[in-house]
Amino acid sequence: MKNIDIAPVTLHQVAHAAGVSPATASRFMNGTAKVSDAKRRSIEEAIERLNYKPNLVAQGLKMGSTRTIGVLTQSLVSGYFNDAMVGIEDAVKAAGYALLIMSGHWHALEEAERVELLIGRRVDGVVILTGNMSDTQILDFSQRVPIVAFGRKLEGERVFGFVLDNYGAACEAMELLIEQGHRRIAFIRGSDDQEDAHARLAGYRDTLAKHRIEPDPGLIVAGDFQESGGLQAVNQLLTSGARFSAIFAANDLSAYGARLALYRRSIRVPEDVSIIGFDDLHSSMYTTPPLTTVRQPLYDVGSCIGTMMLGMIGHHEVKVPLPALSLVVRESVRRLT
Repeated sequence: MKNIDIAPVTLHQVAHAAGVSPATASRFMNGTAKVSDAKRRSIEEAIERLNYKPNLVAQGLKMGSTRTIGVLTQSLVSGYFNDAMVGIEDAVKAAGYALLIMSGHWHALEEAERVELLIGRRVDGVVILTGNMSDTQILDFSQRVPIVAFGRKLEGERVFGFVLDNYGAACEAMELLIEQGHRRIAFIRGSDDQEDAHARLAGYRDTLAKHRIEPDPGLIVAGDFQESGGLQAVNQLLTSGARFSAIFAANDLSAYGARLALYRRSIRVPEDVSIIGFDDLHSSMYTTPPLTTVRQPLYDVGSCIGTMMLGMIGHHEVKVPLPALSLVVRESVRRLT
């Protein structure tokens, strides 16, 4: 059987069916001019009857807008980034915007290349979800397209970058461990090139100092925000013979790896060692035992980003309150007797 190509309905066909000029139909669809109620009804009926689908790309190029927002994430499979992207999408879709998503994989050069690709596709703005590009690079890109960046502090005419209170939340997590009687607390660091990793480490150290607990450098071990890094960090602690009753991991993924390392040595959580994470990923409530952690409301973060971006595209200032971090107490921490 021979395939039959059905040509798409054109704007001229819609105009003819509605009894108006193509120019009138075009102005109505672009929203660039008002038409009478009678003509509006005629055009809407013709669109529905003919099942007209406008060419949004061509339409956007004529108007100087593609109604798309580029998002540079670091991983397309991470629940951390996915929650934020859903928040962004929900915030902008009502305004007729769609997302074009690319991953930089934590490589500064690749991140810059992806932003160049997004700008080349004429996106109306770019969202950067953390990453390793320099502030200078991002400021340079903002001369070409509005940018909202999460995970760094930036401010300019066409750029806004913000962070949450990682330091305060880390202090709160440490306060819980100390209240439960823990003094020998290990800390699994995050990536050294990330601002939030430094803030969480500072919260760990300052809370120990506040309670006059002498920090042990041997209890601070390198990590990389990945499960494998947490696994390796705890293996290093156990091999060194370090004594500790609790672990504060710089994020939930590191805590998952730490939990596995303890399990393989028959060390129970929380009976032998307590663990606290950071992020509150969906899976953290289903670990064994459920993980005590700091909740980052990433969907709300994405919603804030989307709202900020719409304001920048529309050239008007938007005041958006930043979400707060909060401690979620589950079953991975116990009181020392």
